[in-house]
Amino acid sequence: MPRTPFPSRMEPPPLGTVSQESASCPRYRLHFFVFLPRDSAMQPPQGRGQRAHRRGQQHAAQRLPALHLQAGLQAQSRHLRPHPECILSGIMSVNGKKVLHMDRNSYYGGESASITPLEDLYKRFNLPGTPPESMGRGRDWNVDLIPKFLMANGQLVKMLLYTEVTRYLDFKVIEGSFVYKGGKIYKVPSTEAEALASSLMGLFEKRRFRKFLVYVANFDENDPRTFEGVDPKKTTMRDVYKKFDLGQDVIDFTGHALALYRTDDYLDQPCQETINRIKLYSESLARYGKSPYLYPLYGLGELPQGFARLSAIYGGTYMLNKPIEEIVIENGKVVGVKSEGEVARCKQLICDPSYVSDRVTKVGQVIRVICILSHPIKNTNDANSCQIIIPQNQVNRKSDIYVCMISSAHNVAAQGKYIAIASTTVETADPEKEIKPALDLLEPIEQKFVSISDLFAPTDLGTESQIFISRTYDATTHFETTCDDIKDIYKRMMGSEFDFEEMKRKKNDIYGEEEQQ
Repeated sequence: MPRTPFPSRMEPPPLGTVSQESASCPRYRLHFFVFLPRDSAMQPPQGRGQRAHRRGQQHAAQRLPALHLQAGLQAQSRHLRPHPECILSGIMSVNGKKVLHMDRNSYYGGESASITPLEDLYKRFNLPGTPPESMGRGRDWNVDLIPKFLMANGQLVKMLLYTEVTRYLDFKVIEGSFVYKGGKIYKVPSTEAEALASSLMGLFEKRRFRKFLVYVANFDENDPRTFEGVDPKKTTMRDVYKKFDLGQDVIDFTGHALALYRTDDYLDQPCQETINRIKLYSESLARYGKSPYLYPLYGLGELPQGFARLSAIYGGTYMLNKPIEEIVIENGKVVGVKSEGEVARCKQLICDPSYVSDRVTKVGQVIRVICILSHPIKNTNDANSCQIIIPQNQVNRKSDIYVCMISSAHNVAAQGKYIAIASTTVETADPEKEIKPALDLLEPIEQKFVSISDLFAPTDLGTESQIFISRTYDATTHFETTCDDIKDIYKRMMGSEFDFEEMKRKKNDIYGEEEQQ
């Protein structure tokens, strides 16, 4: 399978010879370093990985400035998940932190797991029996419980490029981005040509929307000549829409399908952020043409593998099957984590909300419905992958409904099968009724799996305690909000803004080896 070429202006520096093993995309193909309990049969890595392994052993015996709970990877595991903690462990390792990454589980079956084989998905949702023969081989399935797409020009792709984690991954472009209006779905117009050809708008609306897109494309926050009477730090987005005389339907898909807002709160905020979001969408779309989104072959489980290898190369240590008995606090500040009677001492701690229930608050719920289909979604031109956004106003809600669909083309389902996941923020006592507009678009559904998850946010920002807690994944189908969380944690930990340049790997440290003389 050829790998998707990344754009030249974002391409990392030349790396020399790159292993050809990535071209065939074998399952769990990486040689990464995970430190298991003593009775594990896993052997230390040999060859190029030996030096990073030895470094990791040395660091594990020292006082660790940064310690991460809830890893994002397990070697030869059936459950993988790309949490912010895993990405941060790689970033912090590149920045010179000594990182120990611990997980209390021997498998990763948390809310954001990727599940394989298919039989495990049935067990997880307590469905009776086993998958029917029509589903194909269970091992052909790799189902992300919380699937998210990558914006082609977005923050996570930049993180992957700067850290060169792209060398371990293969991506496929999502074939289409659609928006819901009046019970039907339409392709999202985001260029002048698409706007003029779209059946989503009438003739006069098309002309006004085209002028708006031209304005956004020419907008430069550093060049006041492009503002056209708009103050990007004071003028609200509502006033910008009025300036171009855009109707409510156009406002809906612009704010929710292009700028990717979940609610209409943005309308009364300064317009600069929204304009930059629309520019990001358009620039991402321009990369490959079909849509602005990418998805890794074999699912999101490939992402933590790449960041875990990055962390190991810079001396990071992974310990699985480590029950977390206590987070040790002295004088209001974290000093270590107790596991099996031993304390791993640290200066800073990153963890997800499940480890510190007394330092987080519930901020809502999300319903997600995984649907197995034997057909592409109607009115998507038989796309083998797509995203559909149902703006809140179209279904009389306060927050949007999302649908993302992937298929056997991404090596996550049996041949001829499709996986569609609908999600939204819960607003009533009947979440399944709330998600029904999305499910109606997917019929007939061969099998569905319903989950309702709590959303948590930290009440402790870590200023005093030095405990830094990630937020629960929201209902969106892209990684931009997750990347915002990563950058926020980084700023609170490091005391400075997140800088992509600092993530660049050293030329002589690509394989964790010093440059040969």
